[in-house]
Amino acid sequence: MKTNILVVDDDLHMRLALKESLSKAGYAVSVAEDGLRATEVIKRGSCDLVITDVRMPHKSGIDLLESVRETSSLVPVILITAYGTIQDAVKAIKEGAFDYIQKPFNTETLYGVVKRALGVNRGKIIYVSRAMRDVLWNAARVARSDTTVFILGESGVGKELVAKYVHENSERRSGPFIPVNCAALPDNLLESELFGYERGAFTGAVAKKPGKFELADKGTILLDEISEMDIRLQAKLLRVLQEKEIEIIGSRYPKKVDVRVIATSNKDMKKCVEEGKFREDLYYRLNVFPVMVPPLRDRKEDVPILVGYFLTKYSQGKDTSVSDEAMEFLKDKTWKGNVRELENTIARACILSDYSVVKLTHLQDLESRKEVRVGSVRDMEMNLILDTLRQLNGNRTQAASILGITVRTLRNKIREYKGLGIPVPQGCMNAAS
Repeated sequence: MKTNILVVDDDLHMRLALKESLSKAGYAVSVAEDGLRATEVIKRGSCDLVITDVRMPHKSGIDLLESVRETSSLVPVILITAYGTIQDAVKAIKEGAFDYIQKPFNTETLYGVVKRALGVNRGKIIYVSRAMRDVLWNAARVARSDTTVFILGESGVGKELVAKYVHENSERRSGPFIPVNCAALPDNLLESELFGYERGAFTGAVAKKPGKFELADKGTILLDEISEMDIRLQAKLLRVLQEKEIEIIGSRYPKKVDVRVIATSNKDMKKCVEEGKFREDLYYRLNVFPVMVPPLRDRKEDVPILVGYFLTKYSQGKDTSVSDEAMEFLKDKTWKGNVRELENTIARACILSDYSVVKLTHLQDLESRKEVRVGSVRDMEMNLILDTLRQLNGNRTQAASILGITVRTLRNKIREYKGLGIPVPQGCMNAAS
């Protein structure tokens, strides 16, 4: 299916020229002569991208932008501006426009902006709140430079998604995006993972292995949860940022790399510096452009649209919905685990509701598991695990993902149930033996 682009301009020649250029590029293009007619097209949900002039009669491009944000927040908007309206365009970007094209422009410029707008995969960052709009505006601005970015926020808010957004809006978007979880590896393994090693560098190094920095050359490396990195390794990272070169383990010579660094943390970094857990010079080197992602409790208007997205993701193609009472419960919840916790909650509630209507009782069942007696907790855990496996025809990988546990833990649970003589779904029998 072709991508649908709506072109809005009161100048007939400009409308036709844009339609012809974009059609040649393989897009399906519709046109509107002003913001009023464009609004009707957008309400029908028939466009993936809006390109609009700023100065138009009846309803300006700025007014149209506001309408799009209210009715279809995931549709990116590109503004076309004359020399005298650049300030208006910049103001509009702050209000949620993806970018602006300054007149006069050529087809190469047009195609570049359009590809970026459509290539960001905005469906992964689901939002309607001004707070997240501001986050993405800041991310888009810094993306155009090669500045180091420090993305801060609680666990589960979507820091890695914002990092990908920066990469995909940058000049490095055609290069690799390499994420590294600094909290997942011991210090000695993290060093070799980041910088690589030569054959014979240490016992077991039977072949040369390139590190993540080398693999990320001409692209972006994400150092996720960098606050967990060992102090000694922090010193080596500081050198990479300063000298643009890495020291491969076992090599006598440094190697130049062209890599943009994005770091994330869920910690109070100033406190980490004060406690001596993080180098002050590295902190300031990373903190050139900080981006703070707000917790879900501070942007509750995003909850309904996120719930809708996760329902579609986990409903197995069925028409699953949420009752009004359940939605109010979801909007009022604190969400200490943020978007990640909300996603897991919806995934489990879909199973409990048999992919029909998620009701308040399905959500309260999940909440009550934390408050009941130990024996009851075990029973509820077992029932939830077995029900999940039945719904997924014994698929352990999918079940573990939805339940928020590892496949190994799930396998042990299945073995435990079999030992107690409890029937398990047929598809699990061989895998659990």
